[in-house]
Amino acid sequence: MCMMQTARVISTYTADVSGVPSALFELGGMVIMHDASGCNSTYNTHDEPRWYDFDSMVYISGLSEMEAIMGDDEKLIGDIVSAANELRPQFIALCGTPIPMMIGTDFDAVCSVIEKRTGIPTLPVKTNGMNTYVKGASMAFLELAKRFVTKKDKAQKLSCNILGVTPLDFSVNTSVQSMKNALTERGVEIVSCWAMGDSLENIKNSSAATVNLVVSLCGIEAAEYMKNKFGIPYVVARPTAAAFTDKIAADMRLSAQDGVNRITCAGESSNENARVIIIGEGVSSNSLAAALKLEADIDCRVICATDDMGVSLGKRSVTARDEDELMELINDASVIVADPLYKPVCPKGAGFVPLPHEAFSGRIFRKDIPDTAKDIESVIAQIERIL
Repeated sequence: MCMMQTARVISTYTADVSGVPSALFELGGMVIMHDASGCNSTYNTHDEPRWYDFDSMVYISGLSEMEAIMGDDEKLIGDIVSAANELRPQFIALCGTPIPMMIGTDFDAVCSVIEKRTGIPTLPVKTNGMNTYVKGASMAFLELAKRFVTKKDKAQKLSCNILGVTPLDFSVNTSVQSMKNALTERGVEIVSCWAMGDSLENIKNSSAATVNLVVSLCGIEAAEYMKNKFGIPYVVARPTAAAFTDKIAADMRLSAQDGVNRITCAGESSNENARVIIIGEGVSSNSLAAALKLEADIDCRVICATDDMGVSLGKRSVTARDEDELMELINDASVIVADPLYKPVCPKGAGFVPLPHEAFSGRIFRKDIPDTAKDIESVIAQIERIL
C-alpha cells in the first residue's frame, strides 16, 4: 500500500512556515517562528536567498519541550515584547509550526496581548507545517491586507498591485524587475509589489490600484480580500515572454473597466494528447504553457504540484501533491519541463527540460533559473530539439 503525501525519491516543496517570512522579509516587520531552537536555519539560511545580503528581523521563539508540555505562553509573550520594545518593528507576525498547533496554542489571544503591551500591530499567521509555502505566503499577504490596506482614491490611469512575489517562485535574478518593466512598457502603472523590492508604505496604498495582478497563487487570498473590500478586480497570470504579456495587459484593461476577475493563464482545452508536461507552481506553470502555445504553437499539460488554493486553472491543469499520483500522470509524456530534482521519477525515454524552482531545489540550481519575463527561447529550443 502506498503512503499518500510521502516522497520516496523526489524533494518536497518549501513548507508554509517558510512562506511567511519570505512574504514579509523586506517590509520592516519582526517575524517570530514559534518553534524549537535551531530551526531558524531552515527558515532563513536554507529557504531565504536574501538572508546574507538584506537585514530582516526573523527570529525563532526557542520553544522547549517543557514549554510545549506546560503551555507557558507568558515566556513567549515576554520575549517578543522585550525584543519588540528594543527593535521597534513596523509590525509583528507570529507564525505557527507543527508543535504549537498540536498543543493548541491560541495565536489570536497571544497576538492580542502582545499588541496591547507594545502598541505594535501583531498578526497571527496560523501555519502548521503541513502545507506548501504557497499557503503560508498567502496567509501572510492576507493578514497584511487586512491590517494595513485602507481605502484610497482610485488612480486615473491603469494601475496595479503585483501580488504573490517571493524569491521562492521568482528567485533573486532579474525576473521581478523584468516583470515590472514589461508591464510599464504596456502602459500599466505599478502601485505596489507584494512583496519584493517594495515597502510597507506602498503596500498601504494598494487600494488606489484599478486592478490586481496575481503572479503566483501566494497572492490569491489578498486579491480576493481586496476585491470584496475595495472592489478591485484581479487578473491571474505571470508575465511570460512578449505575446502572452500582451494578452495579460489587455485582460487587465478589460478587468479595470468591467470589474470582472480573469484567470488569463487558464487553459481553454484539456490538451489530453499534448506530449509536453510542465510541473510546478500553478500560475507560473500555466503561464509558461500559454506562452509556449502563443510563441511556438507547443501544446502542454500542466501539473500543479503545490497548494492550488482552490483556484481552477483551466482544463489543461491538474493538481498532484503526491509522488505516486504524479508519476502516474507523467507516464505517457514525451517531454517534461520541471525542476531538475524531478528527473529521477520521469519515465524512461521521456526528454527532460530543466526549469529550476527555488522552492523545490533551493539554491542548488539558482544560477540556472531563467528570466521568463524576458524570453523563453531557450525553453522552446530544448523542447523542439526533443520533439
